[in-house]
Amino acid sequence: MYGSSANGSPSVAALPTSPLLPVRTPRKAPADDPTEEGEPVSPTARLMEPIYILVAVGLGCPVNLPVFSAGIAAQLARYPRFCSIQVTDESNGGNPRWVRTAVNMDDHTIIPTLDPVAVAADPDRAVEDYMASLPALPMDRSRPLWEFHFLDFPTSEATSTVVIRVHHSMGDGMTLITLLLASARSAADPTRLPAMPEQPARTGAIYAPPPRSAGVLAFVAWVWSYLVLAWNTMVDVTLFAATIAFLSDPHTPFKYVDRGAASSSRRRFVHRSIRLEDVKFIKNAMNCTVNDVLVGATSAALSRYYFRKAGCTNTSKICLRSILLVNTRPTSSLQTYVDMIESGKSNDVAWGNRVGYIVLPFHLAMHDDPLAYVPKAKNTVDRKKSSLEVIFTCKMGESFLKMFGLKAGAFIFGRMFANTTLAFSNLVGPTQQIEFYGHPVLFIAPSVYGAPQAVLVQYLSYNGTIKVSLSVDKEIIRDYTQLMDDFVESFGHIKDGASRLSTSIKQE
Repeated sequence: MYGSSANGSPSVAALPTSPLLPVRTPRKAPADDPTEEGEPVSPTARLMEPIYILVAVGLGCPVNLPVFSAGIAAQLARYPRFCSIQVTDESNGGNPRWVRTAVNMDDHTIIPTLDPVAVAADPDRAVEDYMASLPALPMDRSRPLWEFHFLDFPTSEATSTVVIRVHHSMGDGMTLITLLLASARSAADPTRLPAMPEQPARTGAIYAPPPRSAGVLAFVAWVWSYLVLAWNTMVDVTLFAATIAFLSDPHTPFKYVDRGAASSSRRRFVHRSIRLEDVKFIKNAMNCTVNDVLVGATSAALSRYYFRKAGCTNTSKICLRSILLVNTRPTSSLQTYVDMIESGKSNDVAWGNRVGYIVLPFHLAMHDDPLAYVPKAKNTVDRKKSSLEVIFTCKMGESFLKMFGLKAGAFIFGRMFANTTLAFSNLVGPTQQIEFYGHPVLFIAPSVYGAPQAVLVQYLSYNGTIKVSLSVDKEIIRDYTQLMDDFVESFGHIKDGASRLSTSIKQE
């Protein structure tokens, strides 16, 4: 089922894994490397050791493998992380660092041989089954930790599918979006880069209060905003510390009873599309943000699934918490980074994992009005915006790792995930259709595996649609397709409620 690479050699996915490579003597890096002996692996990247990113990309034409491979080789040569491996140096206390290495594209392009009967019977299921097989197949640590898997047969959504697997230590969501935009071209005009996503108002790293203005009341409001910020930060950091120590979410169908029960080999990856126009319609009707709508709809979907599984009409509220990974770079950096790459200054880009953590509550409840989930989500998100929790949690993890070593950092990281219920993320992708080396892209569905949680929810907007992607443990959530249906239906019910609200306002 797992096939071979483009040159007929064994697939990378089928090779056994190996620990970080020991290096006894310094290896000369290329002249454009930021450091002569290789850049140290960051503390955050070291904490990402068990986590991988898996992205399904639907193409609008059959795969032209020579053209696609040549394009990848030409683009990735500009990105240091994708041309490097992690090695340990005994002279530096065994701390890992990034060292440049030669990249053989045949080692990273994989064409699996699937059962033709299964593909003909249900091509969508064949893609899902293949993606589910990847977590059980280790990657070869002697090569850069990324792969392109080409599934060249039509499905209900695309003419062919490319599955990209990347180790999370190589970068976060912001890094991958930057690479995506810099490597792609506009489908309407292949000579241009894709249109950049509209950036939110924030220009600072995380929290930027409104500028101070004249007047006593304005001064009081300015001072009050900092007092609220300090209080919220203190509360959030205290709760974060309590989560690491003892504070755990209640048992629900979404959570492991025993943290040792987690297994990446049981992962299933499913996704659906919703219209960005519908989400923006809800946003305008409710006077909130797109992110507020996504958080509210997630609460609604989890509530539908939970109360149906519980088989009771008890509508008492239950609070679950998710780990939300937040990009700590300024939001204006996306355009800046893409411009740097285009001008040949990729070494100046802040690669890697520049993320902090927020513990984001999700409230499970049955509401007669489906719109009730959105204001609750808005209040929760607004509260989190007025806090420096993300900065403190990021620094706490890095400090523990530096002072007490990788085991202490990994312990905190593991406790953070084990005592919460799910992981949640929302990324903004290209606003227009893009193409990779002459291959038009129809959809992009990112997901993650390796975290000790049974459910991971990810959103990515692209070309007028939002992909809802779920990474689930099929032993914990056996009816994962029903959970996916609950997300789609929840968005539909909230949109219907927003339509009635807009109609009543117009009539008034």
